[in-house]
Amino acid sequence: MKALVYIGPEALDYVDAPDPVAGTGEHLIRIAQVGICGSDMHAYLGHDDRRPAPLILGHEAAGVIEGGPRDGHRVTINPLVTCGTCPACRQGRDNLCPTRQIISMPPREGGFAELVAMPETNLITVPDDIPLAQAALAEPIACGWHTVRVALEALNGTRDTALVLGGGAIGLGAALSLKAQGVSDVTVVEPNPARRAHLVEHCAQNAVPEPPDHTLFDLVIDGVGYAATRASASACARPGGVIGHIGLGEDAGGLDIRRLTLQEITFIGTYTYTAHDFAQTAQAIFDGRLGPLDWVEFRPLSDGANAFRDIRNGVVAAPKILLQPETAPERT
Repeated sequence: MKALVYIGPEALDYVDAPDPVAGTGEHLIRIAQVGICGSDMHAYLGHDDRRPAPLILGHEAAGVIEGGPRDGHRVTINPLVTCGTCPACRQGRDNLCPTRQIISMPPREGGFAELVAMPETNLITVPDDIPLAQAALAEPIACGWHTVRVALEALNGTRDTALVLGGGAIGLGAALSLKAQGVSDVTVVEPNPARRAHLVEHCAQNAVPEPPDHTLFDLVIDGVGYAATRASASACARPGGVIGHIGLGEDAGGLDIRRLTLQEITFIGTYTYTAHDFAQTAQAIFDGRLGPLDWVEFRPLSDGANAFRDIRNGVVAAPKILLQPETAPERT
């Protein structure tokens, strides 16, 4: 099969790679669409020791099962593989499974390829009337869905307003999830003018270049995770409010611990999603509750290296680039 392989910092090769082999309880999926995630960018830049080269990255994918009893079934892929038996899994917090694996991280190769092998339990059937391009967005949106759900569970008092820091796919997914989960007034902060315009014109978002002055919010979602965005989150949460932190930009700095303490602001770190969150997100896509999801840019998998460079250089307006293998069962 053809695959886009990470070979070192800021270097990707489109090459022939061995076909994956489906293990017991697994299926082969022919990839239709696979998204470029922020974690893929961290690896590409050489900032993620969990993803050493050479490695096939990519974990936001949908496609069609090839072979076996479910041959031809259209599916979206939950890339997080867990044991199902540990205390975290039994409590419905399988995203905290101590032996969790995710495709695009050893020992599992990722989805920037024509084929990937996944357990049956990680596949959700996609209705015939839903494009696989939309189904591939279940993974990035599920991250925001999980953060919003957990933050709302921790929030007391009003839950009418929210501020989302970052207008990439994670931030946009959080904004869409906030509306779908009942928060009526959502503001997205996105400093990149091209992306901000895209959010306003194509995603129906209230997007601004910086947090509004003297405005406090019931919820703040940090989809970036840098010291500067954590500082903004600390300043913008109302007394008794909640900060949901999902971004992994850098691992230190920014939090105003004194304000969080004096104003009883709850800070929650969130990681990926549970299987239930993923299923809820997929169903919200199928039901149309997250909008038309037409804000992506499509490129061939063979052009993936250029797509990464363009994201690196800040010249991509769309919140998400989806890559399509030449053998994709559905082409857009």
